[in-house]
Amino acid sequence: MQGVVKIFDPSTGFGIVVSDTDRTEVFLDAASLDGSIFRSLRQGQRIIFDIDDVRGNATARQIRVGSEGT
Repeated sequence: MQGVVKIFDPSTGFGIVVSDTDRTEVFLDAASLDGSIFRSLRQGQRIIFDIDDVRGNATARQIRVGSEGT
């Protein structure tokens, strides 16, 4: 799945990503940056991610910076 970072707080490592497919907001945790040298994200940045259900909340997992096909 792909989306755009809506909000990211570098001090906590938490944020929200908006899914391209259905515009839903998904919680993200920078600890889920999969195999990346980056440990931070920025507002407006495009990412690829999987969604997991964590305690009843949609949560981005295996976050990769960029977009598919680039």
